[in-house]
Amino acid sequence: MTVSMFALAVAGLASITGCGNTYRPVVTAINPVGPAAQPQKFAIVVSTTGTTSPGLATIVDFAGDTVLITASIGVSPYYFATNAAGNTGYTLNGDGSITSFDISTSLLSSQVLQTTLIAGANPVSIFPQSTNSYIPEPGRNAVAVLLGTPPALKQELPIAAGFSPVYVVGNSTGSRAYSINQAVGGGNGQVAAIETTSNTLSSTIPVGATPVYGVMTADGKRAFIMNQGDNTVSVLNVQTNALDVVPAGATNPIKLIDPQTGLPGTAPLWADFALTRNELVVANAGSGNTPGTVSIINIPLCNATALPTNPNCDPTNPADATGFGQVLANIPVGLNPRMVAVLSDATRAYVVNQGDSTVSVVNLTTNTVTKTIPVPATIHPNFIAVIAGTPTGKVYVTSPESETMTVIRTDTDVVDTTIPLQGKGVMVRTQP
Repeated sequence: MTVSMFALAVAGLASITGCGNTYRPVVTAINPVGPAAQPQKFAIVVSTTGTTSPGLATIVDFAGDTVLITASIGVSPYYFATNAAGNTGYTLNGDGSITSFDISTSLLSSQVLQTTLIAGANPVSIFPQSTNSYIPEPGRNAVAVLLGTPPALKQELPIAAGFSPVYVVGNSTGSRAYSINQAVGGGNGQVAAIETTSNTLSSTIPVGATPVYGVMTADGKRAFIMNQGDNTVSVLNVQTNALDVVPAGATNPIKLIDPQTGLPGTAPLWADFALTRNELVVANAGSGNTPGTVSIINIPLCNATALPTNPNCDPTNPADATGFGQVLANIPVGLNPRMVAVLSDATRAYVVNQGDSTVSVVNLTTNTVTKTIPVPATIHPNFIAVIAGTPTGKVYVTSPESETMTVIRTDTDVVDTTIPLQGKGVMVRTQP
């Protein structure tokens, strides 16, 4: 700009601002708007495309309900688990292999790793621990121990003759896990204690008839075994490595009978913790012709804060508090419930009902079903996972008969959307 042009510009500006006013340019700072960035959350779905073709791992964005990436995994996957951090996935596949992969939005099929078990193992589930992965092998009457990346078979832990392993229960940091073993031909089962630091079996503990599933508390002090054959839940004291010594008036195993109504819980097959309520929420399949139920069990332990009033309470190995093992309610839900998932704030539990293609919403304050949500796009669902969120979380529902995953909002308990999977849903897990 020349001197003369600059002078004209200043004169023009002066005429706009008015006689006697001095023009002062104003600078306004623009601050960042909106909340801070939130960590990304995902639902990870494994689906199968046929008995001889690779399955698929699909990662779905929590916020936008959009498919971020899909990668090919092992042939005909039928079981899916993640490690405790939620950053590594593992599948058992129909060709006898195990696949492992990083849960990442940049996942490529070429990055999926594969391991093969010994022929005839017939693995049924996988439990990834901090450094070990444990796989029950009913075909070899053993539990396989795998280490490393990709997981490589290091040894097998033999299970007693006459029993068949179906599941391993533990937590990511525990020094002890348990192989749940069914009696061949029916009858009472047992659990075999696995010392995870040495990968040895230390003892066997009797449980109820036809045990199928188990959960362990995050502090590693108690484990609960679902005995489908006699409608009970066995309680293990993990620290003493024995059946729990329950308070007077309680039983071990816990009989799933509501003391108020006499309503039984029939065929328990899954459970989740309502942590802030000190409750265990158990899904009972029922007969298949009548509605199943959800059992709410009181499971408080005495703790360090109880010491002034309970001098017998050891904070390092707490005893069961009064009321431990009491069945608070048996709540009717839909036909043939398969799984239950509890929100992290313990306000509600969501139960997936395979028989009538619904999801029951259980209010854990009133112990009542507040809503039954049809999921017709995911017919005969059998798996469910939840993600907490503000103002809403999400519930994800899959079915081995459907190529569509249903997503439910937790603020309104209505179906939010459905997501195509390109294959039939095997299982869905969430991160974080």
